[in-house]
Amino acid sequence: MKIDGTVRGLSDAAERARTLEEHGYDAAWAGEVNQDPFLPLAVAAGATGRIALGTSIAVALARSPMTLAHTADDLQRHSRGRFVLGLGSQVKAHVVRRFSMPWGRPAAQMREYVLALRSIWSAWHDGTPLDFQGEYYRHTLMPPDFVPPPHDFGPPRVLLAGVGDLMTRVAGEVADGFLCHGYTTARWIRERTLPALREGRARAGASLDDFEVLGTPFLVTGTDKEIETTLPVLRGRIAFYASTPAYRGVFALHGWDGASEELTALSKAGRWPDMAGLITDEMVDAFAIVAPADELPARVADRFGGLLTRLSFTPPPSLDREAAMDLVARLRAC
Repeated sequence: MKIDGTVRGLSDAAERARTLEEHGYDAAWAGEVNQDPFLPLAVAAGATGRIALGTSIAVALARSPMTLAHTADDLQRHSRGRFVLGLGSQVKAHVVRRFSMPWGRPAAQMREYVLALRSIWSAWHDGTPLDFQGEYYRHTLMPPDFVPPPHDFGPPRVLLAGVGDLMTRVAGEVADGFLCHGYTTARWIRERTLPALREGRARAGASLDDFEVLGTPFLVTGTDKEIETTLPVLRGRIAFYASTPAYRGVFALHGWDGASEELTALSKAGRWPDMAGLITDEMVDAFAIVAPADELPARVADRFGGLLTRLSFTPPPSLDREAAMDLVARLRAC
């Protein structure tokens, strides 16, 4: 299993990415929460030479495919072929009210978005006339002066994030890998994610061979004090995701429909501090692995072995450099 880390912030992106590479990580990912996801990776590319560099995730539906195609191609050239474009749709409220962009049928729109990207890249790299005409996106103009300088690394790999069956099938059909949401369980991956990915791959006449499945599960480890401090934060995070109607299916699979509905009601009432109290120990155990560092690799292997090809993990601050490198090595052996 490949082990990946994260970079956060532009100022320390170079140092952070360099440290991840030195510690034996396979990739560094930057997310779009309270930062631009691309700028840190541009900095990280100049400070590293081996690890992959990807977005986990960039919000696709907040951007034009053409704009994103240029950004991704630039990063692929700058990183010398190490860039991975991880995309997510976000939910309607964010796309419409935060980004002020139109909202359609997200799975169908995302499918078309990826196909538009591939059509643009084909025009640049293969000289194919640009003539993409879909329901949501149309790209039919590409004067020679607007074609990026050529490079030998080809288009980047595209990974899609999702939770529900529709988006997961789309990922299997048009993407090169899948980014599991942190709000997921091994049961959900086994019973819902992988079957939907196989259906999507079958539509494309392919299998899951060489198809990446990246997990970002909640891994709580370190000293007793670190674990004790992290658990309340974790309960709050699970509660936040469980309150989102689009993610309700995960709780439903485990038989917690009532709790999900109550969490949604509390969130609408703005009663955020009360939500974590509804997250039981059983729920924490389903979504997270809580274990000392020396027990963590065995627990990860037991829960996610055969389900994931990549795992995102951040060591606790209490681990020194040697201990962190050893833990990463043991996780990679899972």
